[in-house]
Amino acid sequence: MVNDTESIRTKEKRLNQLAQEITRLDRSPLYQYRKKNDYKPVFGEGNPDADIMFIGEAPGVKEAETGRPFVGRAGQYLNSLLSSIDLKRADVYITNIVKDRPPSNRNPHAAEIDIYAPFLCKQINIIQPKVIATLGRFATAFIIDLFHLPQAGKKIGEIHGVIMHTPTDFGKVYIIPMYHPAAVFYNRNLAGFLEKDFYTLKLLC
Repeated sequence: MVNDTESIRTKEKRLNQLAQEITRLDRSPLYQYRKKNDYKPVFGEGNPDADIMFIGEAPGVKEAETGRPFVGRAGQYLNSLLSSIDLKRADVYITNIVKDRPPSNRNPHAAEIDIYAPFLCKQINIIQPKVIATLGRFATAFIIDLFHLPQAGKKIGEIHGVIMHTPTDFGKVYIIPMYHPAAVFYNRNLAGFLEKDFYTLKLLC
């Protein structure tokens, strides 16, 4: 137990140090936009020793105002999906590829993803999750490319809920792509798919 506690504290320390680097990341094309609007970087939150890591695309306005991921309407829906499989936010780790809000909630640009991607990779290596759930097409495409999976280039509609796996330096990791929770607000028909994919996620826990 002592060793486990020390391991978690070490992970927390390393994540905090990484978060400070994001705070000072003035080479980011989104840094000035953050400062101008008095936004906060959104690094991630949750259990640093989580078995499940959720990765979204980029923070929205509520997230940028609070510095916390998935706290707006999509976050509330994510909480309910977690509850449906007997999980709480404190049980998992939640983050995004891009750590600052893009203007007008637009899609992240390739240059922005390139800037923040190394930080996400470090988060994955620190937390060492057993399962990565990608939320939305940008997160899904990034993780598939990162681990050189054969599903590269496929649309989220084709591969959502499909269980993939990849070897890593810290063991085998399962990857399950999902629709972004916000997508349901534009297409209610996706709710059933998300609920089913979360049930699949539960089977991996």
